Amino acid sequence: MLRSALFWKVMTLLGCMVLLLIPLSMLSSLIDERSSYRDDVEQSLRQSTSGPQTIIGPLIAIPVTQITTVMQDDKEIKRESRFIRYYLPESLNVVGKQVVEPRHIGIYEGQIWRTALTLNATFNRQQLAEDKGVDTLFGAPYVVFAVGDSRGIGKVGELDINGTAYSIEPGSNLPGLEQGLHATLPGERLKDEKLTLSFTLDLLGTKQLAVVPLGRNSQFTLSSNWPHPNFIGDFLPQQRAIADSGFTASWQSTWFANNINASFADALQINVKNLPAFSVSVANPVDQYQLTDRAIKYAVLLIGLTFMSFFLLETLTGLRVHPMQYLLVGLSLVMFYLVLLAVSEHTGFNAAWLLASLVCAGINGFYLKAVMKSWKAGATFSVGLLLLDAVLWQLLQSEDSALLIGTGVLFAALSAIMLLTRNIDWYGVGKKASDAG
Repeated sequence: MLRSALFWKVMTLLGCMVLLLIPLSMLSSLIDERSSYRDDVEQSLRQSTSGPQTIIGPLIAIPVTQITTVMQDDKEIKRESRFIRYYLPESLNVVGKQVVEPRHIGIYEGQIWRTALTLNATFNRQQLAEDKGVDTLFGAPYVVFAVGDSRGIGKVGELDINGTAYSIEPGSNLPGLEQGLHATLPGERLKDEKLTLSFTLDLLGTKQLAVVPLGRNSQFTLSSNWPHPNFIGDFLPQQRAIADSGFTASWQSTWFANNINASFADALQINVKNLPAFSVSVANPVDQYQLTDRAIKYAVLLIGLTFMSFFLLETLTGLRVHPMQYLLVGLSLVMFYLVLLAVSEHTGFNAAWLLASLVCAGINGFYLKAVMKSWKAGATFSVGLLLLDAVLWQLLQSEDSALLIGTGVLFAALSAIMLLTRNIDWYGVGKKASDAG
């Protein structure tokens, strides 16, 4: 067996395929590098504009000082404990209209979003009942609205409470939630049977927009011009509609579902990370880097089928193809992916795939015309290579059916090989090759 020329030919071809894995791995590293440049653009936009935004509020906060008397060494000692009493809304309704804007740095693109928000909240008298104990002192109440990144706060409307306008000041005035807005609330307002709050706000951000459902009943409705939303967080929208022109979505939750009122028990600081939220992020569709990386995973299939075609042609016609010629054709197929990556950064993936396919098929057809001494053979191979590229493109576009299509291609290729070689005496082929060598 070791003396068989057929055996060594097969081993040589396998060696060529192993060698071609080296430039393919280098291409994968290049894709990761170019993709990281794109991620750097998103980070730059975040640093120069605003980061992800989480909206907490509006809620009412009252500083409380509680005095307790304890006995120590037969003496009465008074101790003070300070905390903030939070009053959450009975109902909260947030409506947002989002506009996503692309921003370019060089050839790379990122997105920022602007959202016009309208917030309405109601508090009832029972919620705002104060503790009348003589050892409890209450500070001035204030309305709080916190955000994730205050740099994104744009135009702020007046705060309307039961028909009276109040000015809003910067800063949330809360420990641990410093970024945001607040408005001092006259103490007599807490005696109203019901408080109805409303105001508007323009907010700028990148990636994620989240609204914490503070109300006993909370609703959040968002419309956007971005057609690729990523619904994340603790609650999926109850209703959503996604089209090429954008999306609309609405969320709803209650304290029975989120138990958020327990997170706002009397305390100085709230653990924001543990708060549930309605969340949506501006997701990028599958871009050229992801698609090219997936395409390289099929490179072994493309090269293997091409080598198998040459080998089958040698076996059926007696034409001898040198391993160097195999290697050059394999390198041209590797170049297909480099051309695809370079061009897709400027034209998009589909146009780049078409151009790379035509260039690769053309150069192989021209080269194989000389190898096979026939324009017809070279053109036939070029057409076959284009058909194979079309099948691989379909594999990338149909991710859910990729396994089915790939299995079908492999089964069809194996069936064709078995059909064409069913009458070949492989021992005889190996002996002839040895004699010819």
